[in-house]
Amino acid sequence: MRSHLLNDTTAEQYRRSVTDGVERVAAKLAATDRPFTGITVDALAPRIDEIDLDQPLHDTGAVLDELEDVYLRDAIYFHHPRYLAHLNCPVVIPAVLGEAVLSAVNSSLDTWDQSAGGTLIERKLIDWTNERIGLGPAADGVFTSGGTQSNLQALLLAREEAKTDSLAKLRIFTSEVSHFSVQKSAKLLGLGQDAVVSIPVDHDKRMQTVALARELERCAKDGLVPMAVVATAGTTDFGSIDPLPEIAELCEQFGTWMHVDAAYGCGLLASLRHRDRISGIERADSVTVDYHKSFFQPVSSSAVLVRDAATLRHATYHAEYLNPRRMVEERIPNQVDKSLQTTRRFDALKLWMTLRTMGADGIGQLFDEVCDLAREGWKLIAADPRFDVVVEPSLSTLVFRYIPAAVTDPAEIDRANLYARKALFASGDAIVAGTKVGGRHYLKFTLLNPETQASDIAAVLDLIAGHAEQYLGESLDRAS
Repeated sequence: MRSHLLNDTTAEQYRRSVTDGVERVAAKLAATDRPFTGITVDALAPRIDEIDLDQPLHDTGAVLDELEDVYLRDAIYFHHPRYLAHLNCPVVIPAVLGEAVLSAVNSSLDTWDQSAGGTLIERKLIDWTNERIGLGPAADGVFTSGGTQSNLQALLLAREEAKTDSLAKLRIFTSEVSHFSVQKSAKLLGLGQDAVVSIPVDHDKRMQTVALARELERCAKDGLVPMAVVATAGTTDFGSIDPLPEIAELCEQFGTWMHVDAAYGCGLLASLRHRDRISGIERADSVTVDYHKSFFQPVSSSAVLVRDAATLRHATYHAEYLNPRRMVEERIPNQVDKSLQTTRRFDALKLWMTLRTMGADGIGQLFDEVCDLAREGWKLIAADPRFDVVVEPSLSTLVFRYIPAAVTDPAEIDRANLYARKALFASGDAIVAGTKVGGRHYLKFTLLNPETQASDIAAVLDLIAGHAEQYLGESLDRAS
């Protein structure tokens, strides 16, 4: 079995095996003509269930053949221009190359003696991101697994900085359309059920600062502690961006930690034309960024950034076998001192390879393209009498629903939209997401592929309308 270990004696076998895998994926990408095959759970699950993991195939070629049957053939391909569902981006080739390198070398970014140059590359990228945000010379941060972990760590720091002996008094303020990880983080941090105060949004799905001010005042009046305000720069459902300058003013007035969840909107940091949409982010105490959303990186690639590096001490624990305290005095840079994770992949390499190949302007140009596409899509939907669109896009998300001319029952319209989404997914012709607005079911385009064209959006709208009309026709037949 030693023949399968990657080392100096198996380098040629490694080259052949990886090349075979790359060629198969490349062939699949080249031949993919729709984002999904439409396979069902009931059809795919038996194929996987019948595989006996205690009976290996002993040959990577045979394993790849099997993988074609149980994964590659029916995978959902985000690179296809009619994948329009969730915050999944197509990835750039330099980042995929970085993924191949980091997996083979397998550095762990927790300590210097496991990563060396990897540590310095990650730190350089954190400094670069902080400069783009404008957090100042004392800023720092660390790569994470994703936005949920970044938000959790930021709120952990905010909790510790709040300096109160009573966790029950702590309050977090965030908009009613912010990410669920805010509530999840509050629970994980041991805060009470009422710790998260939901702030209403305006017509554009942005936090109402008048309502925020009122709740902060009420918090002070009731003897509670305003632990943090979580502003969102790119909500999951609408791509809306909260009024960051006004929120920053209120946080300063009430002595409250300001966290900006820019997991989605961080692409604006590289934008050539739309950077002003996140003005005010530079006043945050902490920021979440997901490079694997709007920097076109493979999952996972995320970070939490902080204005004051000293606050990261709240995540620091020392173990004699790993990062003893003397290493701090010896100025040995151990990233585990800043992270909630111990063993951690060198995900920063993917962004490094991307920036060194394409440059920030290259990333920004791609993100600008999808933002411009969303504007085109909004015009298409707004002009189409078959659909109702919720808000003009701030980033690249469109939320809408099919409105039949002859049906007025909202519940029946809900069912028609749910059916259309399900039928579209089953066909494999396109994939769209769904959400609720005002208690009603809506559909969602999340546009993160620069290869998607307005013609793709128009075609998918026609498909949605066709499926919805089919459902309503069958519904009328059943009723009669």
